[in-house]
Amino acid sequence: MKRALAWSAHLFTSLGLLAAAGIGVLIVQGGDRALRGAFALMWLATLIDALDGTWAKRVRVNEVLPDFDGRKLDDLIDFQTYTSLPLLLIWRAAILPDGWAPLLLAPLVASALAFSRRDAKTDDGYFLGFPSYWNIVAFYCYFLALPGSVAAGLIAVLTVLTFVRSRYLYSTQAGRLNLLANVLAAPWAVMLLWITLKEGSPDLALVSLYFPLFYLGASWWVTHRIQRSGVARTPTQK
Repeated sequence: MKRALAWSAHLFTSLGLLAAAGIGVLIVQGGDRALRGAFALMWLATLIDALDGTWAKRVRVNEVLPDFDGRKLDDLIDFQTYTSLPLLLIWRAAILPDGWAPLLLAPLVASALAFSRRDAKTDDGYFLGFPSYWNIVAFYCYFLALPGSVAAGLIAVLTVLTFVRSRYLYSTQAGRLNLLANVLAAPWAVMLLWITLKEGSPDLALVSLYFPLFYLGASWWVTHRIQRSGVARTPTQK
């Protein structure tokens, strides 16, 4: 029974791979309806990613299945649903100005390097460097219909921030800020799904920016505070 429960956690994680396959098909199809479907599956993949870790801990997968590395499986799927497929969508939707498509190779490589870093997740419970949320970048570039030059600038800045050693909230960790982030993320997630499924919601897309702005502001504030103190805090001290 313990092994069956442990494997169920890995199988649940693998559902993100099925979502990735669907995302790829919809991006290739193109058109507003298909791309909205791709964003809906990205939303689903993110939900799976948010829940699978808790399930895995409860069934103690590391103890029951020590020879299987669930983190590697998770990273393989995350790289597709958070990075490569969202960047492909940006290209397919022709968001960037003509001739600027090669710019998308920069965040692709940057994210691959970031995923490979041993310190990508710090001992005090943060992501180190911009955590490759290119699905969110693609979402706002698309639904806010950002001018191509603005989208290109945003992508370039966030690519550079991947290598800047700033801390970013890791919401599944302990701490008051992470708890607040989770509370704020719940209505935000509902907003994103509504925007994705219902046409004509540009105003709601603007309102939903409250969470990315909070996330970035809180993360940079934490980085500034830690740098001033010169001491890495534990998750319970945040």
